Amino acid sequence: MEGTIFSLIPPILALVMVMLTRRVLLSLGVGIVVGAFMINYGNGNVFIDSIQQIFSIVYGIFIDEGAINSWELYILFFLLLLGMIASLIAVTGGSRAFGEWAMSRVKTRVGAQIVTVLLGIIIFIDDYFNSLTVGNVGRPLTDRHRVSRAKLAYLVDSTAAPMCVIAPVSSWGAYIITIIGGILVSHSVTQWEALTAFVLIAPMNFYAIFAVLMVIAVIYFKLDIGQMRVHEQRAIETGAVVDTSKGTPPGDQGDVPATSGKVGDLIWPIVTLIVATVFFMITTGIEGAEGDTSILAIFENTDVAAALLYGGLVSLAITLALSFTRKVEATKIGLGLWAGIKSMLPAIYILIFAWTIISIIKDLGTGTYLASLVQETNLNLAYLPVILFIIAGFMAFSTGTSWGTFGIMLPIAGDIAAATDVSLMLPVLAAVLAGSIFGDHCSPISDTTILSSTGAGSHHIDHVMTQLPYALIIAGISIVGYLALGLTGSAIVGFLAAAVTFVAVVIVLKKLFPALKGA
Repeated sequence: MEGTIFSLIPPILALVMVMLTRRVLLSLGVGIVVGAFMINYGNGNVFIDSIQQIFSIVYGIFIDEGAINSWELYILFFLLLLGMIASLIAVTGGSRAFGEWAMSRVKTRVGAQIVTVLLGIIIFIDDYFNSLTVGNVGRPLTDRHRVSRAKLAYLVDSTAAPMCVIAPVSSWGAYIITIIGGILVSHSVTQWEALTAFVLIAPMNFYAIFAVLMVIAVIYFKLDIGQMRVHEQRAIETGAVVDTSKGTPPGDQGDVPATSGKVGDLIWPIVTLIVATVFFMITTGIEGAEGDTSILAIFENTDVAAALLYGGLVSLAITLALSFTRKVEATKIGLGLWAGIKSMLPAIYILIFAWTIISIIKDLGTGTYLASLVQETNLNLAYLPVILFIIAGFMAFSTGTSWGTFGIMLPIAGDIAAATDVSLMLPVLAAVLAGSIFGDHCSPISDTTILSSTGAGSHHIDHVMTQLPYALIIAGISIVGYLALGLTGSAIVGFLAAAVTFVAVVIVLKKLFPALKGA
């Protein structure tokens, strides 16, 4: 069943179950078990072999080839550190003080959301870092203005990856530029350097651009649609920013004992986290680049997971120092630390399940099967960008990884363009990048989607279901743009077509979904 249409069953089954049951772990678990059974079907003992495979995958998350698996473990440790930092900030009264300070300066719900989006646009060095940091900083402000956590998660997620994918100085940019450089060299394309190609591709990444513009339009015109409207109406009318009937969401510290604090009790830990993480990204990048100190080489070789862990440790030390300075009792500090750890456990469980099903999907060859569809289909070249956008979107959605989709689909797109019409090289690469972000935004098993809901303190399923309509709308707008680009050969015409469609869609949404009272 590997590498066939049947390889789509586990991810699609997991998604359908998520939508029907609203139970993420159960749905992912079923997808994992079904996928493992499919891989081991026909073996001597399918049940035992499947259990052993699942155990091996989970074990590999922690120990890989006899050594600690630093990437996954460091991300999990960083989540725990972030939970403890956020909880201690609440214990010292920093969150409350920041909320009161922000309320005196940011007077409206629109203003609170705009501040959050601006932070998301500015902090583009890494999507994990963006999702968790912006969510935690924005939460006290948006809570005070009765903005639902599902809305906050959407604001965070729909600025994080779109900004990272078009910024050359980011962990994403370095990774993509490296792949593009290999593609250009392998096909002897000399008219662009890798960095130049990346810069030229950015304006053709219609999904990333219009996803950010849609976030701004949603805030300014109060375009709350689908399940988002339900969450926003509840928050406005009752002040309940989360659906409490579903329990405590990931990243929410709940009621922790707080003292009377200052704004600096929140600002200094966050500033320290940002500065320390960037510092360690640079130092690990220099170390990995082996003496090459160019910006591109540094971000290409940086160890993001290690930088997050080290930055988190430094920030936790500063947060603890502030707690002792404020003379917070040791018992309150202990309670705060434990509350922070507990707040992150649901997100950690979801991540482990997501990484497991991603490994199962990889073994099933889901990505390979989807890629083969592109290579085997004899298409009109004018439709190539839009077809690649859709295939990349479905691959990222099915596998839960935009980076994995980049690695598989970018070389394939480059091969097709080089073999047919090299002038399509940049448009098809842009379409793959855009489709990958689209699929990532829709996927409940995407780690960035999980971390965005965690940073915002939203139930994961609420974030998935509220972001989905907006992602589909922007995908539709992007398809119009890529059709126009392919038919005319002009990136400008493609962008203008997408822009006109975007304006028309916003006007229609304004009429169909009038602003909620009090929004």
